[in-house]
Amino acid sequence: MSTDKRDHGGGLDAAVKRWGGSRIGWIDLSTGINPHPYPIGRYDQEAWTALPDSAAQQALQDAARSFWNVPDGADVLAAPGASALIAALPGLWPADRVMIPPPTYNEHAAAFRAHGWDVQTSGDATAQVVVHPNNPDGVRWRPDTLPSRDATLTVIDESFCDVCPEASMIALAEKPGYVILKSFGKFWGCAGLRLGFAIATPETIARLRDRIGPWAVSGPALHTGTAALRDTAWAQATRLRLKQDATRLDALMTGAGATPAGKGGTDLFRLYRVEDATALQHRLAEHHIWTRTFPYSAEWIRLGLPAAIHWPRLGAALRA
Repeated sequence: MSTDKRDHGGGLDAAVKRWGGSRIGWIDLSTGINPHPYPIGRYDQEAWTALPDSAAQQALQDAARSFWNVPDGADVLAAPGASALIAALPGLWPADRVMIPPPTYNEHAAAFRAHGWDVQTSGDATAQVVVHPNNPDGVRWRPDTLPSRDATLTVIDESFCDVCPEASMIALAEKPGYVILKSFGKFWGCAGLRLGFAIATPETIARLRDRIGPWAVSGPALHTGTAALRDTAWAQATRLRLKQDATRLDALMTGAGATPAGKGGTDLFRLYRVEDATALQHRLAEHHIWTRTFPYSAEWIRLGLPAAIHWPRLGAALRA
């Protein structure tokens, strides 16, 4: 059994219990989820009542292939969230050593350990995992800066890369030993829909598809995912708004005495260095605003972007 401390954003129920109020009255900035999600339309009853058919699954895969410019030699697999893929991937290969440079999203290390792998933070390893851009510091990788040139398996988690598509390493997906992960919940703001993608060689995807099983993606997720991935105008407008809002949040936080940490995060979340991160988190919690701190840093605090109606309240709480 894994003993990893699986800290994440969220945990709003515990904050409400400690500082009072109700969930609806809190501003949750502890995650990196777009606060203005893709508009979800009405579903036909069949989306809820029928098993997802092959045509709907193929439509989603085709939309994903087009949106992410998936190379011809790679295949696409949709799954019920990127986390399901993260949990399943290590079991496709014999357990050995995997290098996961910290700090980063901790589910990758937990998943590899659960499958018997020896997780290392540096040195030689059979496999490597990078989050690109990295969560929480926003570091971006390139093919020539990947930690290991000798790894036979490279997992590149691009859950936050839709804000900077020009940086994607999707071209590597057709090379043996590379797996690119994509998340629908972050950029499109529909985390509750549970939709994620793995992109790799057909051989790898076939093995992963066997692990995930049939009908893994719900009818509503197939419908929404296909519509959203086809809506490139919405994606372009959203990138512009997120960039503007990230700049606005930086100005607000630096005015309150914070400084960017690492690369400052991404356009979906920002990472700051402050004198006492826990104290600031608790001070904002008194105003029913929830943020993210980290067990390995007393100075780092991460904030997602507020929805449009919440900017005045965040500014007032920082000035209080």
